[in-house]
Formats: sequence, C-alpha cells, structure tokens
Amino acid sequence: MLIKLKISAPLSQLFICVALLQITASVNAQATPAAELQAVKTIPSIDVARYLGTWYEIAKFPNWFQRKCLSGTNANYQLKEDGNVKVTNRCKVEGGEIAQAIGTARQIGGATSPKLEVRFAPDWLAILPFVWGDYWVIDLDPQYQLAAVSDPRREYLWILSRTPKVNQKSYDDLLQRLIAQQFDLTQLSLTPQE
Repeated sequence: MLIKLKISAPLSQLFICVALLQITASVNAQATPAAELQAVKTIPSIDVARYLGTWYEIAKFPNWFQRKCLSGTNANYQLKEDGNVKVTNRCKVEGGEIAQAIGTARQIGGATSPKLEVRFAPDWLAILPFVWGDYWVIDLDPQYQLAAVSDPRREYLWILSRTPKVNQKSYDDLLQRLIAQQFDLTQLSLTPQE
C-alpha cells in the first residue's frame, strides 16, 4: 500500500488533509446504506513475519495520495524493535524520479490479526487516532505471493504481488473473490511495473 503525504508541509495542512479524509469517509458511508453491503471480511489470520519484505502494486483503487505515482509502485515491510512494522512506499513520478514515504504499521488485536493500521504522520502524532488508516488484509494466498488489502468501507483497494508481474489465472481468481466481497472493480486501475 502506498500512502504519500508531504511531511514537510505545514502541520496545519496535514490536519486539514486528515479532516477531509474523515469527512469523505463519513459522506461515503452515508451514501451507501450499510444494509446493502456485507461487512468486509479479512482473512482468518496472518503471519506477519511471512508478510514482511517487498510487495509490488499490481492494481489499486485510485486515491488522492498516490496521484503523482506513475509506475513502479512498491512497498517494503520490515519488523521494528518495538514489534511494529516499518513501511517504506516507493513509486516513480514525473521525470523518472523516485518518491518515497516512510511510515509505521501496527496490528489491531492479537499476534495473528489481519487487521492493521498504518501511519505516515510523525511519531509524536501517533497518539492521535485519526492519523492511523485501516490496512486490512482481505485476501492472501497460502504461499504469501498475492494479496489484497482494503478497509472496512471499501474506499481503498490494493492488489499486491511479490513479483512485478502476476500469473493471470491467480489474478483473475482473486478478482472473483473480490467481486464476491462486493467490491466495485470498475474502479480498479492497473499499475505499470517495469
């Protein structure tokens, strides 16, 4: 998952962005009655140690924080001393430069919980709940080679692979499972990988 915030921007801009995200989430939640959609289901459990390493973005729902990313989007997850996960997201932007964002992920629940939260705000803001975004692993093959990540409102979706190219049948099967979870795949955008 790639989340890109300009950490160097004034703090007020950061708070405005987060507030806009919360307002958007609230409006979207009201636009589609909850009774119409089933709750998003995560996988039963995750072995975080096996999930660590590099994942390539194969496709995503377009979002504002990745709007400058043109290709080569990937995420690297490394275990931190405190038990949380260091998240390093990279992508190519205009001019071929590499943009990078570094954040922290933490599990919500037990040691095998597939529900995580991710934060790209500075450490001193970590106590504020609104700087954390949901990162739910909703699909993952037994070999930890192909994954889908979303949130409880289906606003975001990332399809991730250990390799820049994915087996077409595995990808198509994953798409069918996402349709069964009532994701609107007309929004899905493929990510160019070199």
